[in-house]
Amino acid sequence: MSNPALSLSASVEHWPIAGSFAISRGAKTEAVVVLAELSDGTYHGRGECVPYARYGESARAVMSALEAMAPALSEGLDRSSLQTAMPAGAARNALDCAFWDLAAKRAGRPVHELLGEPALKPLVTAYTISLGTPDGMAASAAKVAHRALLKIKLGGADDPARIAAVRNAAPRSELIVDANEGWTPDNLEQNLRACTQAGVTLVEQPLPAQSDEALAQIARPIAVCADESAHASASLPALAGKYDAVNIKLDKTGGLTQALAMARQAEEFGLMLMVGCMVATSLAMAPAMLVAQRARLVDLDGPLLLARDRPAGLRYEGSLLHPPERALWG
Repeated sequence: MSNPALSLSASVEHWPIAGSFAISRGAKTEAVVVLAELSDGTYHGRGECVPYARYGESARAVMSALEAMAPALSEGLDRSSLQTAMPAGAARNALDCAFWDLAAKRAGRPVHELLGEPALKPLVTAYTISLGTPDGMAASAAKVAHRALLKIKLGGADDPARIAAVRNAAPRSELIVDANEGWTPDNLEQNLRACTQAGVTLVEQPLPAQSDEALAQIARPIAVCADESAHASASLPALAGKYDAVNIKLDKTGGLTQALAMARQAEEFGLMLMVGCMVATSLAMAPAMLVAQRARLVDLDGPLLLARDRPAGLRYEGSLLHPPERALWG
């Protein structure tokens, strides 16, 4: 039996951020996402992605990549064939997740059942503190010190002072740090030592992806996690000796299909699993919840950073993130 023809619609959306969101590469005041919708004439499936300039992506390029797939979809392209028809990245993520949502709608069953997995459980998610001055970051941390897990953006000259200030302001929270490639081999050990003294659990991507060899030359006092150095499964072997964990993001893997495969392979490599996100709506977080079920650390707070979310968005109860309702996805 041939695969049914599907129609595709895609659009760019702008979601205001509550205030601004700052990392080592700059600040932004809105999340720009691309929404993809697949339809067989009866059922509809949705997926959301975030084009990321760090990887050479733009909303226009993602839209063009999606629109280029319309003829193949009308001729019966399925989710399995999609994995080789498009490269890993934001565009394939939106389409892959739309395929999964469509399959769930057709079957009248949630995606976890289609995968043969148990029902999704609520998970503790990190809440992100943007990069700023030590005093400013401490003030932000104090407001959310009741949260179980905080993710601290670093990547500047005063990082030891920043992490110490945050720890003083949130003495009971578990802390993870994301340097977004903002450190250098010269300050690496000093900054790791400061994070160790602050009781940080894990540091994400301290060095630029193209020059992270120094990580293999030092004793790592706390776990170091690959983010920009890790995309899909093929990137995992190069992490050996440099990283202890890997941050899996659907926009990097090119969708839920590859993210699940990458998670299994990362476990075989002995890497701790973290599941992360870009700043986006609940529609982008929902598929990641399936991968997050097996992760040690979960960072799916994107909607909490927005001024508003989609209808039927994910439910956040303090630090606890609940599984999506079927009205949202899957």
